Amino acid sequence: MIRFLRPFDPLRLRLLVFDLDGTLVDSRLDLIHSVNAMLCHIGRPELEGELIASYVGDGAPALVRRALGDSDDEALLREALEYFLGYYRLHKLDHTTVYDGIPEVLAGLAKPANGAASNGVQRQMAVLSNKPVNPSRDIVRALGLGDFFVCVYGGNSFTTKKPDPLGVRTILRETGFAADEALMIGDSSIDVLTGRNAGLWTCGVTYGFAPHSLEEVPPDVLVESPRELWELLR
Repeated sequence: MIRFLRPFDPLRLRLLVFDLDGTLVDSRLDLIHSVNAMLCHIGRPELEGELIASYVGDGAPALVRRALGDSDDEALLREALEYFLGYYRLHKLDHTTVYDGIPEVLAGLAKPANGAASNGVQRQMAVLSNKPVNPSRDIVRALGLGDFFVCVYGGNSFTTKKPDPLGVRTILRETGFAADEALMIGDSSIDVLTGRNAGLWTCGVTYGFAPHSLEEVPPDVLVESPRELWELLR
């Protein structure tokens, strides 16, 4: 069920900014395998998948640091991060899939809708992830989503990561839309805070990696499935 926590008019939205992992794609298993491969490489025991999944969202360095128990050994962290990135680069599409219904939702949202293309302005979509930009773009293209987005930015595209608003503000500037015409869509509190910090409306998806964090930092609206996202925005 769609739950509005702060009312707004979805038909006024002209820009949709999506998170990637846990929102558009289910990359959980490939991230789990890559973290455990890194741990094996440095002689550490593997971790439970659910624990690793709970570490996802703040980018690769934070994921690796958490998997190492917040170690302050910078040399070890560099080695572990380098191995993780190399392994993930090769295995990022072993098990990663698009969530059921997402391609249809994006195809529908790419078409003009009443109110969304007023004054001759077409609604646009973008991806802003904390995953490094190259694997982010590779995944989007490989899974057939590339044509839907005007841009795909990652955690190393800017000097700061989400929840800092720099990435969203760049997308706003490039597309020419105002903040109150845009919606940040994601599965975690990081995405909600990013949207808030940039002045966007926010939508949380509860089918992703970190639905518990949406209780801590509630978005303006909650949806439980891609179908509900379509119902909200069509």
